[in-house]
Amino acid sequence: MDRIDLFRIFSRVVECSSFTRAADTLGVPRSSVSAAVQELEGRVGARLLHRTTRRVSPTQDGIAFYERCLRLIADVEEAESLFRQTATPSGRLRIDVPGRIGRLIIAPALPQFLDAYPEIGIDLGVTDRAVNLIEESVDCVLRVGPLADSGMIARSIGELPLINVASPAYLKRHGVPQSPQDLAIHSAVNYASPSSGRVEGWEWIEDGAQRSMPMRGRVTVNSAEAYIACCLAGLGLIQIPAYDVRSHLDAGELVEVMPGHRAEPMSMTLLYPHRQHLSRRLQVFADWLEGVLKAEVLRGTWVYAR
Repeated sequence: MDRIDLFRIFSRVVECSSFTRAADTLGVPRSSVSAAVQELEGRVGARLLHRTTRRVSPTQDGIAFYERCLRLIADVEEAESLFRQTATPSGRLRIDVPGRIGRLIIAPALPQFLDAYPEIGIDLGVTDRAVNLIEESVDCVLRVGPLADSGMIARSIGELPLINVASPAYLKRHGVPQSPQDLAIHSAVNYASPSSGRVEGWEWIEDGAQRSMPMRGRVTVNSAEAYIACCLAGLGLIQIPAYDVRSHLDAGELVEVMPGHRAEPMSMTLLYPHRQHLSRRLQVFADWLEGVLKAEVLRGTWVYAR
């Protein structure tokens, strides 16, 4: 087997922490993956992986070798693509994006991308769960909010502004809060993270610093759809991305409150595995997505940042 193929297989095993999952994502038998790793260990003269019945993890030598493999694979892919930059991008891309961003912004704009690149196909995952790019063979994901140290290549897309809103019925019953000091007598629809279950406090920027306080709330939800629906039903205040409730604001079904006390904007980042960073189709998709979000800035619903 070619050495660069051995490097690719070894890197995938490290990323998947499993021979079986690595084999599945590569589309080869598990025995081929195991044999490739054994051959590579024989070539380098060192044990690269710890193997147990439940998990595979790199040794200290394996960690150092994995980092070198990533650089070598990237160099080879760059060399192979030197004379293909002017070729028409082609192939399939597996993308995963947050639910409402996918439905309200990306999907409606997708025809223009497909028209511009007729040889690219898109598998669009629309979900709010944290997708494992390697194990699920996803080319890139759009993430909103702080990032964990994932070892992925990160491309900043911009910032997503949040606003405070309530229904007219709620405000008629409880009054309109003018500042965070008024929140003690108000209720919120609380939002629990689908992945961690953690309920975040009410946030705002004051004197350049982020402030937070817990809010009373009889209802807690774990999806954006339920969050907005409960707010429309008059169950409390919410903090929500502006694009998410634009139609409700235009229709008078929701009203912005405390515009001078918004939460800090949420960062948006496109993540993709190191081995994919030179893919021509991924490059053109990332550029297109950035353009779509810049268009939203002009409509006043996004804050764009380089």
